[in-house]
Amino acid sequence: RLASEPGIVASRHRQRDENGAHSSQNHHADASDGQNALMSDLPRPIDLLPHRPPFLLVDELIAIDPGVSATGIWRLTGDEYFFPGHFPGRPTLPGVMMCESIAQVGACAVLAHPDYSSKLPLFGGLDKARFRRQVVPGDELLIEVELGRMSARAGKGAGKVIVNGELATSCDLMFVFADR
Repeated sequence: RLASEPGIVASRHRQRDENGAHSSQNHHADASDGQNALMSDLPRPIDLLPHRPPFLLVDELIAIDPGVSATGIWRLTGDEYFFPGHFPGRPTLPGVMMCESIAQVGACAVLAHPDYSSKLPLFGGLDKARFRRQVVPGDELLIEVELGRMSARAGKGAGKVIVNGELATSCDLMFVFADR
């Protein structure tokens, strides 16, 4: 079965090799029997989202349960367009960009579900946004999103950004669906 089918949870587990370097392995677990098996690939964010650089704020998905949740990675290189102006001499990732990255990972979970794949989820609101730590060039953001209630017209979700094991940002999202 494919990872996009209901009941399949896909994830990419990062492991260290014998030299201490990170490597990735893809696995999927059938939610009905809990068995793990090697998986060829997860969808790429650029294949699910309408966003394009420089406003594509997730580099890869490492887990996805369509219509339920997703986890993504965004690696900051320091070459992003906003760092020179925010702030000169002390580049800092704007908090609203972290909220947008949460929304994009959430949109991946939504758009991977067959019932919503032809829709365009648009921001309907943002609640309880909290910014807990500074995020700077060179940081890797782990972005986790859990979807809540969804209907044919709208939905809700909650997400967080973790950097070096520390909570950087959290927020609740509301979105409405438009036709593509």
